Amino acid sequence: MAEVVLSGVGKVYVDGTRAVDGLNLEIRDGEFLVLVGPSGCGKTTALRMIAGLEHVSEGEIRIGERVVNDVPSRDRDVAMVFQSYALYPHLDVFDNIAFGLTLRKLPKAEIDRRVREVADILELGEHLTRKPRNLSGGQRQRVAMGRAIVRAPRAFLMDEPLSNLDAKLRVQMRAQIARIQRDLGVTTVYVTHDQTEAMTLGDRVAVLKRGVLQQVGPPQELYDRPVNLFVAGFIGSPGMNLVTARLDRDYEGRYWVALNADTLPLPDSVLHTRPALADYAGREVILGIRPEDMEDAALADAGDGSILHSVADLVEAMGSDVLVHFPVDAPPAVTEDTRALAEDTGTADLPKGRGTVLVGRFSPRTHIYEGEPVAAWVDTSRLHFFDPETGSSITTTSEEQR
Repeated sequence: MAEVVLSGVGKVYVDGTRAVDGLNLEIRDGEFLVLVGPSGCGKTTALRMIAGLEHVSEGEIRIGERVVNDVPSRDRDVAMVFQSYALYPHLDVFDNIAFGLTLRKLPKAEIDRRVREVADILELGEHLTRKPRNLSGGQRQRVAMGRAIVRAPRAFLMDEPLSNLDAKLRVQMRAQIARIQRDLGVTTVYVTHDQTEAMTLGDRVAVLKRGVLQQVGPPQELYDRPVNLFVAGFIGSPGMNLVTARLDRDYEGRYWVALNADTLPLPDSVLHTRPALADYAGREVILGIRPEDMEDAALADAGDGSILHSVADLVEAMGSDVLVHFPVDAPPAVTEDTRALAEDTGTADLPKGRGTVLVGRFSPRTHIYEGEPVAAWVDTSRLHFFDPETGSSITTTSEEQR
């Protein structure tokens, strides 16, 4: 096992396209780090540079104690699992897993022992004599993983290995990958576009946008304390509701957020954790509300909070919860970050006019239906605030932010 360190790593193609820009990452020994971001953000390029499949234009990559910028891929002692299974159709499962060991001319007894150990870990023991065409998608992906695991590399590199599987299999394979990595304790860098995979798999998650690292940290930290609008909107499903609002304060020092017709009074705890908000009194801010921090007011528990009034535009019953879409009379947040998020989700045409549609994740016991009034309770202690010009989260004092 080994740590993997990227210091100021950049990738510029011959046509001048900059795919990765000044990437600094330290993947600890035995850590599971997930690189996540929209298509074209540079995450796969970063992974391929670690693997030695792409030349490093700038900076340094170190695996263990060795700088590997000029070390051929085959000599880096890393194993890569690709989106495509890349199995040899004419070989059975045993020989597919054993392929790398056979090339290294290991003794047959050693190959047999290691392949069967890995097959047991991956629950493939009864399929060793089968050809890939006779396996399910999940089984083929486990064979591809087995081929990587059996080499006992210093690091695993995985490039969207579950993207070809159906939804149910993806959930099953996520659990298996997490268990296997935990049991083996091998340093793992995992690339995905799916933020659900990132949140459930990673010890830490690194979010990239257009080749630039936005934030890296434990999944819950990115969810609870996103550093900017892009991370806030990308992490979470459905994404955070983002709307332009006005922050006001009265003579007694009480703060509230005004969304034209509705106001959300802020508890003291918000100003305590976000003291820089005091500098924004009387100004526009971008307000962020997680769908999970709203509820049907008729079902909400007592506590800090306030009510938004509207009419249900769309109601999606999900079984465990209900997604209620409803408009508020406030402008949408339109910034470079929100445009990038819209492009990623295929909704590049951002809402026009002054209205913004919010999504609330309500209890399945709600009796709200499309076209009916909505009274949405908002947990105001969990609101997020962003600077409309920089997109940065408003947290510390102005002096600390500078």
